[in-house]
Amino acid sequence: MPASPTDNLLRDLEALLGPRGFTRAADDMAPWLTDWRGRYHGAAAALLSPGSTDEVATIVARCAEAGVALVPQGGNSSMVGGATPLAEGGALILSLRRMNRIRSLSPEDNALTAEAGTILANVHEAAAEIGRRFPLTLGARGSATIGGLVSTNAGGTQVLRFGPMRSLVLGVEAVLPDGSLFEGLSPLRKDNRGYDLKQLLIGAEGTLGVVTAATLRLVPAIGSRAVAWVGVESPRAALKLLRRLEERLGDAVESFELVPATALALVLQHIPATRAPLDTPQPWNVLVETVAPAHAAEAPKGLEAALASALEEGAATDAFLAASEAQAEALWKLRDSISEAERGEGPGLKHDISVPVSAMPEFVVEAARAVEACYPGARVIAFGHLGDGNVHFNVQPPPIAGWFEARGEEASGFVYDLVVAAGGSISAEHGIGQMKAATLARTDPPARLAALRAIKQALDPKGIMNPGKLFPLT
Repeated sequence: MPASPTDNLLRDLEALLGPRGFTRAADDMAPWLTDWRGRYHGAAAALLSPGSTDEVATIVARCAEAGVALVPQGGNSSMVGGATPLAEGGALILSLRRMNRIRSLSPEDNALTAEAGTILANVHEAAAEIGRRFPLTLGARGSATIGGLVSTNAGGTQVLRFGPMRSLVLGVEAVLPDGSLFEGLSPLRKDNRGYDLKQLLIGAEGTLGVVTAATLRLVPAIGSRAVAWVGVESPRAALKLLRRLEERLGDAVESFELVPATALALVLQHIPATRAPLDTPQPWNVLVETVAPAHAAEAPKGLEAALASALEEGAATDAFLAASEAQAEALWKLRDSISEAERGEGPGLKHDISVPVSAMPEFVVEAARAVEACYPGARVIAFGHLGDGNVHFNVQPPPIAGWFEARGEEASGFVYDLVVAAGGSISAEHGIGQMKAATLARTDPPARLAALRAIKQALDPKGIMNPGKLFPLT
């Protein structure tokens, strides 16, 4: 276990950072000692908020010398307790929120460099100012920070076309566990100098260093978009429809979200000002978005023609094409509100998993049947990003007092075993954090686990970077 900070170290850090960057006040620290879902609660000796990369490097170097743990934190929107300190209280929270500058914008490079504390929504706005966009969005875009998105390899609704953060990060600046600075912000598209260090840092959840800035890939701004809600008979029919639309529209298809009737019903029940897009309820639905850059053919015309053909040939059973931005946003609200609607039903078991795209249609049906058969009275709601195999596989417990506490962990293990058997991953876009560390150790192949631990040991031999995340403490 890392050491607890001494009074001398804390005084040195306070002198370095000043009152804006250092606090031990309980009220100031309290919001950052628990995750946003309220599931994990920790303690820390102080909250550090540096204002520059140099300050981050000094902090890490001094903590490395003293063997004191650091917990990097951005928007604190982790779904798996990845930014919450452990309960033992000896760590220091290293908040990057003050480092929120857009350092550069380049339409020639189609690139933007932002510091780690920059909010995703601000990156979107900055890119728009030069006629570009950063093609990653998610529900927490108003609070999620670039450092956190890089460190968790965030996904979102546009992975189908553009991939997760791994595909969108051109360069990274990071302070390594010994306090040295990795200067890798160049927007190079080709770089074959051995191991790709930025890719080690992407998705590492702060266990290999502190990401202080990133250079992001930009794409042309949207000239027009089309959004449709389509009814289909089954997940297999939905996948066939996706491939059909791709054949006709190519890369214009950016989002393709699978929504079962059960999920839509919960949204209509619990979320005000929502309505069903189709007159007749369908067993399965997909939300489709296509886009076109400026000066290209209008996106709605292409999607309308493709859906008309699909309906005529029986590839879809019904469809509604948004006729305005307000209607398009209303359709997206149905998809984006599923998690909130589920909370209206009470606590549930959330599983952010992935399987091969070809296996997803059967998985969402057969795995749900297996869980509901093993745990009578439980109800599975499985939805997500069909184009990239990411399933949000959520289990509503049966109406039995104490079931969640008594059998929830067992049921989640059952789900993860089904995922592994299908050749999938126990984490698609939320990371491992604290919540899945033990499951990763149980389910991952030994050779892969050994390689992960060897990398961690090589870069962070003192174990000071975000302890207890990715790897369970032993």
